[in-house]
Amino acid sequence: MLSLLPLLFAVLVSPASAATWYFLRYVTPSNQAFLSFSGTMVIPNLPRAGVYYLWPGLQPTDNSGVYQNVLDGRSGTWWIGSGWCCSNPSLPWGGGFNVNGGDTVQFSNTRGSSSWTSTLKKGSGGNTVTDSFALNSKTFNQALFAIELTGVSWDFGPLTFNNVVITSSGTDTKWCTNAPENYNSAANYAVSGVSASVSNNVVTCRISSVTLQSPK
Repeated sequence: MLSLLPLLFAVLVSPASAATWYFLRYVTPSNQAFLSFSGTMVIPNLPRAGVYYLWPGLQPTDNSGVYQNVLDGRSGTWWIGSGWCCSNPSLPWGGGFNVNGGDTVQFSNTRGSSSWTSTLKKGSGGNTVTDSFALNSKTFNQALFAIELTGVSWDFGPLTFNNVVITSSGTDTKWCTNAPENYNSAANYAVSGVSASVSNNVVTCRISSVTLQSPK
């Protein structure tokens, strides 16, 4: 079983503070790697300002960081943006925008010939931001749906991702069709509508819905 290094988004908090983690993780076989990760996040209500970080993300084989689309509640209004946390390499954070409970945000992260490209789009015809990150030296083998909390509790209700599509190199589809790892069995969750196909040495995993429902 691969280990996840607890990684803090954007800024480091006090050493006395520790994040509480809930996440689901899909892991490729050792000879495969992720090529893209997309879907739609349904924005929950934000109870108050606090260190709420909710995100889908990709983590590499060396556990050196995490490539994320982060919903950040520190200001008291949700803000979402994409980036690499936090060093090795050191990269500037991408652009973003504010969202409210009930909004939807489409996220897309795709490997290109020289970099990974992230696009975030709010609802239908809303804000859109696109950024590129020099991360092609990384081999991403872990796809995560994560809740990272510091000094606050899971008090915002379910976190749902719809129309998820993840692609990897190779031909083994079990990373998609097997149940994801539920870190420390900490969350109640539901996954529906899973299917996998292979074409030209690329696995396409489609998941209708992934919901982190509540803490256990």
